[in-house]
Amino acid sequence: MIPHDARQDARHRPLPGSSRQSAAATFRTSCDIAPRGLSRLPLRPVVALALLLTLGACSFFEAKSQVRGNLVDQDVLKELVPGTSTRADATALLGSPTSKATFDDNTWIYIGEVTQKQIARTQEVLNQQVIVLTFNDAGVLQRVRHLNQDDSLPVDVASGATPSPGSEASIMQQLFGSVGRFNPLGSKLNDTQNSNTR
Repeated sequence: MIPHDARQDARHRPLPGSSRQSAAATFRTSCDIAPRGLSRLPLRPVVALALLLTLGACSFFEAKSQVRGNLVDQDVLKELVPGTSTRADATALLGSPTSKATFDDNTWIYIGEVTQKQIARTQEVLNQQVIVLTFNDAGVLQRVRHLNQDDSLPVDVASGATPSPGSEASIMQQLFGSVGRFNPLGSKLNDTQNSNTR
């Protein structure tokens, strides 16, 4: 049988050559000893590598671009010839228009854009395309126009709000507005009163 003192682990023995060590220095715990090889790694390159891996992973989570509306392929658009193509040809090649002019059914508008989600779920427009086809009364294509950002008009947003009746109650009206309307018995009392008056 091995005596209890001989069973001590090597990490609990005093270091050779030091006769005057305190009791706390004599007994090292496993927390004080770093794993072999890890203590020799410089800290800055390890932190830099971890940061680069973290930032590099962001590209995997980049939002995909989304096509909205009707993007017209330029090669397909070249097949429409003013003076010979008809509304049926335009519908067969491009599909239904995104919109028609408000007071003119002979003006077809194809609107398309490519967007991508950005910070706070806002949409950034990567590419925008507006194609306007103008037909005559017989349904024959007269003109093809490409509109871009330079053709856009600034729109001022009206400040204020649309008033709605009954929404401007004062604090007192809100507090005491339901006084007298409360009925603890609910509709049973009203049904009883209505049957007694008949």
